[in-house]
Amino acid sequence: MDENRRVSMLLDYIFGKEVSKTISGLKVDLKFSKKTGRLKNIMISDKLFATMRVDGGLALTLEGGQILNRSPEFRQNTVKITEDASKYVALGKSVFAKHIVECGSRIKPGSEVVVLDSNNHVLAVGKAILSSKMMIDFSSGVAVKIRNSIEPGVHLEEKA
Repeated sequence: MDENRRVSMLLDYIFGKEVSKTISGLKVDLKFSKKTGRLKNIMISDKLFATMRVDGGLALTLEGGQILNRSPEFRQNTVKITEDASKYVALGKSVFAKHIVECGSRIKPGSEVVVLDSNNHVLAVGKAILSSKMMIDFSSGVAVKIRNSIEPGVHLEEKA
């Protein structure tokens, strides 16, 4: 099986049908562990897109989140936050439930989440602590633990 097809199947399985369309036509390269032979990293256009987690999931990079955010189907894996909270999330702070404006229906505790500002720009990537229903229903508590965030005041589109 070629690398593009393998990554496409993985993306559709984890993030939902049709999400893999965002990588069609892009150069995909897989990096395997020399010791175990298992898939370690997914590179797209010579940039780190995602790292395989031990549980079989993907840990997206900011670039990976940016690429997938182009897909309307992927929006079911995103969280949109208030403008007030955006500057803190850009610094790498966690997202609290009270700052969530919208969230996708595919979000479950432990799933990979891309955090968006009010203009749908990628601010950060992280791991969901709450389900999408809980994120909307709760008015306090951490909803998303941030793993990687942009520089404050800079959008990924501006860095490219």
